Parts: sequence; structure tokens; C-alpha cells
Amino acid sequence: MNLNESFRTAFFNLTANKLRSFLTMLGIIIGVAAVVTMTGLGQGMRSQVVGEISSLGSNLLTVIPGRARQGVGSFIRARGSASILKYRYFQELQEMYLPGIQAMTAEVNLFKTITASGENTSTQVVGTTPDYLEIRNFTLQSGRFFNNYDMLHTRKVAVLGNTVAQDLFGEPSQAVGKIIRIGKTNFTVIGVLEPKTTMGQDLGNQVIVPLSTHQQYLGGSHYLGSITIKTVSQEDLDTVAAMVEDFMVRKVGDPDAISILNQNDLIETVENITGTITLFLAAITGISLLVGGIGIMNIMLVSVVERTREIGLRKAIGAKPRDILFQFVIESSLLSIGGGSIGVVLGTLLGKVMVRFSQGTFSLSPGAVALALSISLAVGLFFGIYPARRASKLDPITALRYE
Repeated sequence: MNLNESFRTAFFNLTANKLRSFLTMLGIIIGVAAVVTMTGLGQGMRSQVVGEISSLGSNLLTVIPGRARQGVGSFIRARGSASILKYRYFQELQEMYLPGIQAMTAEVNLFKTITASGENTSTQVVGTTPDYLEIRNFTLQSGRFFNNYDMLHTRKVAVLGNTVAQDLFGEPSQAVGKIIRIGKTNFTVIGVLEPKTTMGQDLGNQVIVPLSTHQQYLGGSHYLGSITIKTVSQEDLDTVAAMVEDFMVRKVGDPDAISILNQNDLIETVENITGTITLFLAAITGISLLVGGIGIMNIMLVSVVERTREIGLRKAIGAKPRDILFQFVIESSLLSIGGGSIGVVLGTLLGKVMVRFSQGTFSLSPGAVALALSISLAVGLFFGIYPARRASKLDPITALRYE
């Protein structure tokens, strides 16, 4: 019996009892659909979180005072370590022109009450340098960002986050040129940022002023909250991190007095966590594939009993044991691959429906689809081998006399 004839015979046998074939495939359909849905949601969650981290800026190193434990989107600073990172360290780093560094900025933050036009709001006031806009991937909606001239002359100018501009002036585009009061000092608004949100945090709820102005007029000290460095490429991150760490340790004298957070490490941590969660969920839902495989084996064993006389007749006219084995293996494989294909389509649709009612994303790679189909085929082969071997070993005389 050739391959083409084997497939035609297997297809005929399966379609002869469509309901039983469908019910046999149902376990595989449910198992593959569940695995595809969980994998797609997990991959979507991973890409969403990594994208949001990258939206804060790419190829970044962040130097903070104290020993810190890195987390997803945040860090925990060592207690009592604020008075470590001096502004002159930042200036010296700039003057060193280390290879691989594209830009760097320093930051210091305070919470202040902002008033304007009879309205007020309490928000974070960030003192920073002109490279902040480039490093943090912010874009201007209107006006301009402050420059080195504003820094050098300690000008009282401010750039508003979109949320603050809306709270104070109703229409963000009307804020440029207006006067706001931060604490007891008046500032002129020179720009408004585009709205931006990442990981549930509204980045438009801040006011940005020149670092020199922040230190002189808003009670900011000469100690920094952080130094952020943007490298030319991801490949430069580790090299630059080593050079900056060496510089900072020489300055502060204690390796535990500072921490350097590498964006690659954070992204890798996120990918590991989400990958583990996805694998765990897929493994749990994959149990239904085992149930589906057992269902295939059960039905194939029933089929062997029902077709005992047929098997005996085929052997009597010259069919070899391997032909019978091959026939039943093809049938179990068709059941599993058919169920797997339906499961992939069903799982994809289910995943896309689920994300419509949530803030997540669904992302299914071709590799994941291929893996799901391969697993379903492997399940069919594994659980189909035993019934197929049992059929191939039937004695033709006994089989012909079977009632």
C-alpha cells in the first residue's frame, strides 16, 4: 500500500464517523487552544512591558546613590544614602568624554505646589540638564526645551508635563509664555510635553526646570538623585557601566555607596519573569493535551476491535504488519494534527477577544504556532503507536474468525 492510498483510506475511515472523530479531536483542540492563548498572552505581556521600559529611553545606565535592588520599573534605594552623588561628579564625567557615551543627564526631584491663574496642583519638580529630553524620549507638544544658556544663567524657566499644563490652564497649548509659581518663585513656561504614560504611571504629571535653577531657587542641594547615561548602542552598555563604576568608586571610596542600573539587566529580568510565567501557564493548560492524547488512544483501541475482521482480511490478501501499523499511525496523526490546527485558530481568536476587554496585548510568534502543532502531532503519534502495534500484530486467521 503506497502513501497516497494510506492517506485516502485513513481520511475515509475518519470521515465515516464524523461525530466520533470530532469528539476524539476535542481534547487536542481544547489543549492546543489553551496553550496558544496562554502563550500569546504571555508573549504579549512581555513585549508590552519591554516596550514600556524602552519608552523611558533606550541604552540607558542609571547611577543612583546607595546599594539598590533592581525591580520591574523601579528600584529600592539604600537607606541614608542620599548625600553621596555630587554634581561635580557629573561634570567630571562629562569632561572625560568616555567612549560609547552618547549623552548624559543629572536629576534631582522635589515635590512642590504649583500655582497659576488661580489654580494649583502638587507635583514633582525635576531639576535636570538639556539632554533630558533626548535621553528620556520625551517630545514637545509646543514651545521649546531649555538649553545650556538657560542652565548657565540660572534662568527661571519651566517645561510642563501635559497633565500639569491641563490642570493649571485647561488647554495645554495655552500654557507657553504664562507665569507659574513654584513654591515662592515665579517661572516662565517655555514648553509643554506631549502626553506620555508608561507602566500605569502618568509621566505628564511633572514640571521640569534647569538643574542650576532648581538648586538655587527651589531649595535643591548640590547632591543629585541620579545620573542617567545613554550609550551609543546596547553593546556599549556593559563597557560604559564598568568605566563609570570604576570612576564613581574612586570618587566615593565605597563600592556599596553607589549602584549602576543597567537597562539591559532590567529588560532581561522582565523577560525571564514573564517567560517563566508563560511557561508555567502553558504547562498547566498542556495537561489537557495529555487528556486529549489518552482520548485518541482510547478511540484507536476501539477502532482496532471494530475493524478486526478488516485487518485480518487485509493481511490475508498480502498486507504486511508495517502496512497495518502505518495505517493506524496515519489515522491518529490526522486526528491530532487536525485538532491542533483547529486549536491554533480557536486559541488565537480567544486570545484576541480577551485582550479587547483588557489593557493587555496578544502576540503569537510563528515559532509558537509551529511548536503547538508539533506537540499536538507528537501527542497523536505517541498515543497512537500502541493501538497501531496491537493492530499490526493480530493473527490473520484469528482476526478473520472474529465476531
